[in-house]
Amino acid sequence: MIHAHVTAWTIALILFVIALFLQKGGKQKGAKIVQMILRVFYLIIIATGIGLLSMVTNISVWYILKAVVGLWIIGLFEMILSRVINKRRTSVFWFQFVVAWVLVLYLGFVKLPMSIFHP
Repeated sequence: MIHAHVTAWTIALILFVIALFLQKGGKQKGAKIVQMILRVFYLIIIATGIGLLSMVTNISVWYILKAVVGLWIIGLFEMILSRVINKRRTSVFWFQFVVAWVLVLYLGFVKLPMSIFHP
């Protein structure tokens, strides 16, 4: 389940970057298609995340924080893409994205005992 979750958000990140490049390149139709596929991956990420949470016997505040930050990142994906489409400033959202991404990677790979790299 962990590998499915990591694979899903890795693919989602790649699709997000592709959608950004397509949108900035003036290919709105292609960007819209990629954005719709990205939304399917949001559902996969959420489903695998819930599956991982259901495997935890003692859910601590760190797991809740990781889930909230993960949902925050999905929201930021959508906010950044919509602002790029409407040609509005995105710098505040990019700053939030970097902070949230570092936090979720720290929680997922270092802090929580169910991580891939945890001893």
